[in-house]
Amino acid sequence: MRIPLLLALVPLALSACTADPVWAPDAAVEAAVYRDDSPPSITLFTMINNRSNEGGHSGLMINGDQRVMFDPAGSWWHRTAPERNDVLYGMTPLMLKFYIDYHARETYRVVSQTVEVSPEVATRALQLAEARGAVPKAMCGSATSGILKQLPGFESVSQSLFPARIMDSFGQLPGVETAVYYDDDADDNTAVLMTQQHGAPAQPSR
Repeated sequence: MRIPLLLALVPLALSACTADPVWAPDAAVEAAVYRDDSPPSITLFTMINNRSNEGGHSGLMINGDQRVMFDPAGSWWHRTAPERNDVLYGMTPLMLKFYIDYHARETYRVVSQTVEVSPEVATRALQLAEARGAVPKAMCGSATSGILKQLPGFESVSQSLFPARIMDSFGQLPGVETAVYYDDDADDNTAVLMTQQHGAPAQPSR
């Protein structure tokens, strides 16, 4: 009896995870490539409910030969960040601000945890993200932790459906740098998404 009940609760806990498969054309992906000057790294983003402290969504930013966001079953998009099955290309500083601003609101804070990695690990992470395919709803935690578990140095990260549990284990990695972003935007972030398509984002507080 307990197993069906647990499975029934999973969609509620991860209700922020929603997406449909998309496939941007080659020209759009190539034009959007962004290379950041900072060292290669893996950044775990976790959206935490401010009322329950439960995790609502997981995303993984990979900074290597280019910087992308693996946003499994995510709902954020931007016309200048082409997507292929949950991998968003062209994660410039502005796009990263947009991503955080979209998720940080009165009911959710955004926790980012960054670990520097070798170029080889960053390349492998991108390969795994691109090969993963579109992630079903409510499976963002499983997809994110599944990729992390396959990377050298990240074997200790929990394989889990629950974003907060993944965040806690990621936080135990050596050298992890953590930042927390708050915003008082309304819970309905549709207006934020529309504003991002035409104007500048509000600056999230750290």
